Amino acid sequence: MAMTQTSLLDGRPLEFEGFLYASLGEDSNGFSVTVLSGLARLGLDPWDEVAALVRMDSAAAHARLNALLSRMWDVPGLARNHDKIVDDLTLLLPPCTSLGNLKQAATAVTDVSPGIMAAVWAVLMIVLVILQLLLAGSLDFIE
Repeated sequence: MAMTQTSLLDGRPLEFEGFLYASLGEDSNGFSVTVLSGLARLGLDPWDEVAALVRMDSAAAHARLNALLSRMWDVPGLARNHDKIVDDLTLLLPPCTSLGNLKQAATAVTDVSPGIMAAVWAVLMIVLVILQLLLAGSLDFIE
């Protein structure tokens, strides 16, 4: 069974990055637009969207991606090559061999409560402040 690698801090599958960082072309101002930045421009969470795409079958993912990219009107190259870009991006979605693990990881990405993440970071910050105070106190003792 293949294991899904994840980013250390946020638990997002690294297999999603090839898809999210794929280029869609340049916008009308000459800035490079990736899938990640394009989805963000649409007001969507790119990681949630790729997680949803991974949970779909290939045809549904293709249709969803087609609908999303058709809303990105400010990328001229995307408008000219829309069908080819959608086809190529669909192929960049993680392969079916690790789909079970990716679906599990994708579900974990979308199911994490913001409150839980905030609590984890708050505890981490408290620990760091306590460590800083302890170190500052021991340094005063040395002087």
